[in-house]
Amino acid sequence: MRDLGEQAERSEWLDHAVRLGLVAYGVVHVLLGYLCVQLALGGANEDASTQGAMHTLARQPLGRTLVGVVALGMLLLVVWRVIEAGWGHRGEGDRRTRKRVTSAGKAVVYAVIGFSAVKVAVGAGSGRSGGWTATVMDWPAGQWLIALAGLAVLAYAANLARRGWTEEFAEHLDAEARTGTSGAAFLVVGKVGHVAKGLSLGLVGLLTVVAGVTHDARKGGGLDQALQQVLQEPYGRILVAVVGVGLWSYAGFCFLRARFLSR
Repeated sequence: MRDLGEQAERSEWLDHAVRLGLVAYGVVHVLLGYLCVQLALGGANEDASTQGAMHTLARQPLGRTLVGVVALGMLLLVVWRVIEAGWGHRGEGDRRTRKRVTSAGKAVVYAVIGFSAVKVAVGAGSGRSGGWTATVMDWPAGQWLIALAGLAVLAYAANLARRGWTEEFAEHLDAEARTGTSGAAFLVVGKVGHVAKGLSLGLVGLLTVVAGVTHDARKGGGLDQALQQVLQEPYGRILVAVVGVGLWSYAGFCFLRARFLSR
């Protein structure tokens, strides 16, 4: 089993699967960025969440088919990260366990996005996202679980922004994408995208922590709820628009990574 896993992790077919998955992931961020910009321009009914993005895609020509393709792409990314968590990161030394745990966590994130896409594709997804904090709040020690989840999101967001600012993400691009004038432009796209996505996730994490500490589920939720809160602040629309443009940059990085993949 170990030999098969390591062989799969090194295989060319997995490269093709990852490229398709990254394109799908980029499409999700294009849609999220669009919904953020619409919110900033006064579209109060927009749902800037993964499910909202899938509904937006579903309303386009051949929309449900496209949503199904996104779901397939997310499934391929789940397969990649599961294989990576089980047999990848060879030669990482002391960092191997941490990187494998990170890969497993990313598999969960991709699975959630894929599940949202499947629900929309089959017509089962409806309404705005959110509500999970209210559900968890009723569990034993629910408010502290919510606060811990928020802290975990904050930690991930900070690391994502750090990787963007230090250009550590460049390790995921081959040498061609890191050199010359075009390489410099690619690095700018990746830096802006990672920092902006870190900011958006940081808002989600902060509000989730506040929801847990104050025992008020209404203060928590996903990206949509976080941005709705930001809109109420001075210069909130500008900040939401900046997040949207940043998510477009992150989408650009996903497309570039698919083109210049280095695993």
